[in-house]
Formats: sequence, structure tokens, C-alpha cells
Amino acid sequence: MIEIERKEDVTIIKLDNPPVNAICTELLDELDEKLNEVENDESRVAIVTGKGKAFVGGADIKEMKDMDPGEAREFSQKGQSILNRIENLSKPVIAAVNGFALGGGTEVAMSCDFIIASEKAKFGQPEVGLGLIPGFGGTQRLSRLIGMGPAKELIFTGKNIDAEEAKRLGLANHVVEADELMDFSLEIAQEISSNAPLALQYAKSSMNEGYEVPLDEGLKIESEQFERCFKTEDQKEGCEAFIEKREPEFKGE
Repeated sequence: MIEIERKEDVTIIKLDNPPVNAICTELLDELDEKLNEVENDESRVAIVTGKGKAFVGGADIKEMKDMDPGEAREFSQKGQSILNRIENLSKPVIAAVNGFALGGGTEVAMSCDFIIASEKAKFGQPEVGLGLIPGFGGTQRLSRLIGMGPAKELIFTGKNIDAEEAKRLGLANHVVEADELMDFSLEIAQEISSNAPLALQYAKSSMNEGYEVPLDEGLKIESEQFERCFKTEDQKEGCEAFIEKREPEFKGE
């Protein structure tokens, strides 16, 4: 259900559970295993995308409909835990949203560092129409990304939005033609991967950790991560290359 492809310094994670790549327990377990692989491989950036016409069409309703309350809580916590792993992966993660990203699909996309959307992409949290609420982080991440008012409207109405509206709201960074999605995403990923891997890791950690704390605490986190950079060979290489007017050769050390 999860395919892994490497292109130079980029790992592509493809979700493959036809027909719409619905999230089920089996897919979550396999994704958890694959994230171990991606965390420890030599790539510097990861891209998450869907195989076929959908990114993720939502959670598997057939699996969920007969869950008792305890099983539902476990399913929610499993999904939250694995999406937290994506959010906190030690390398940048781009969501390349190729089609429907509904319910759990929007939640997967939001767990990535930013979203690049195909013009054919659709986003939404339609769970209230099923007597549910988002359970994989949607009630928390959506408001943090686009603001409480717009997030409540989307969740309370359950309506879908297109890629351009997602960009207008600040959910997606870019909207591109469908046949250009992966090339564009790879171009951005390779631009990122040309930078120092540990600096990317520390920048991501500083931003994630500091986002929900008071400014003075966030600045302390930033100073700590800034200090860590000076313990790396990449910092020395980057500064020397700048002075010598040459391209740096970062090794992630």
C-alpha cells in the first residue's frame, strides 16, 4: 500500500490503496514501517503523494462503521501518532496533492511541511456529514494553518474546496497543472536538498517546537538550535564556501 521511490536526494512516498487510497489500519501500519526507512535513508527531502487519481480520498468507512468507541479512539490515536511522525520527520516533507484529499487526506497533507496542489486537487473535512469529526488532527492543524474562523466553517459545513481556494486560504503554497505536479515538486525538493541537511533539520525543529509557545520561549529554542549548527562540519563548510565564492559541499555532518 506504500511505494517508495528515490530520485537523487529525494524520497517519494506513494500511497497506493485503490481506488482512492483510503486510510485503513493496514495502510497506517505499513506507512509507519516505511517512515522508519525514510527517516534513516540518505535522502534530504521527502515527498508524499497518491498513486492514481486521488491523494487520499478519506478514511476507510467500511472499516470504521462497526468500530466500538474504544476501537474508534485507538484508530484515531494511531492515525494521529503516525501523522505526527510525518510532521516531525528529521527532513522536510512536501505534500504533492494530485487529486482528492478529503478527510484523512487533508489531514495527511497538513502533516507535511507544506502543500503543492494539482489544479485537480480537492480538499475538505466532510466528517460531520457522517456523524463524525476529523480524528487524525484535522480539528487542530487546520485552524493553525488557515485560522480558526475559516477552519470552523470548513469543518462545520463539511464542504470541499478546490486548489485555488486552498491556496487563497493559505492551506496550499502552490497550484500547478496536473501533469507538472511531480516535476514542480521535485524541483522545489531539489532546491531544498542543496542546503545543509542538519541546518534544515534544526530549522524545522525550531519552527515546529516554537510555533505554539510564547515568543520568548520560541526565541530560546531558536538560539539552542542555532548553537547546534556550530557543532557541525556543514556550518564550517558553508561559511568557508561563501568566503571562497564557491558552491558548498554539504555532507550532513
